[in-house]
Amino acid sequence: MRDLRLRWACEEAGLAYSVRTVPFSDRGQDHLARQPFGQVPFLCDGELEIFESGAGLLHLARKSEKLMPRDSVGEAKTLQWIIAALNSMEMVTVPWWFLEMTGAKENHLGGWLESRLDHLEDILQEREWLAADRFTAADLLMADVLRIPKVRSLGDRPGTESYVTRITERTSFKKAHADQLAHFAAAD
Repeated sequence: MRDLRLRWACEEAGLAYSVRTVPFSDRGQDHLARQPFGQVPFLCDGELEIFESGAGLLHLARKSEKLMPRDSVGEAKTLQWIIAALNSMEMVTVPWWFLEMTGAKENHLGGWLESRLDHLEDILQEREWLAADRFTAADLLMADVLRIPKVRSLGDRPGTESYVTRITERTSFKKAHADQLAHFAAAD
């Protein structure tokens, strides 16, 4: 599912890309050579091969000013929020969501997740974008982390809801998401 981040970034930046499917149930040495944990996605850009969606997103962001400003302050703020999406938000949302999906009797991560969502809500009520006063790769990543409705169901956070809606209404997201679903449906 994290391959959507790379599709979406390419759509936002107007970068040409193609998507290939790799066997996932029988991950062999070829797969492990590209992604040492046997996961997807991994990105190939000419001779460069990168694993981890965050690393791929950073690579793509550096290729397009649409994804990351070129001024030092804008770039630093964008990088800061990309890391925050991965380390401060996603590291809480994924285990919380996993425990919820497995029907765990107790999910002690709820308070931690609510605290993170509350802190982010305070920020999103005061600004439209996370960095550089415009859409960046940081918004792409944060919205992707937050777009799971169950994650946002812990409380009323209108700033966060507006933020996720605004970003997932972008033409580039809609196209990348539709293309991803079509690719899954084709099951090549």
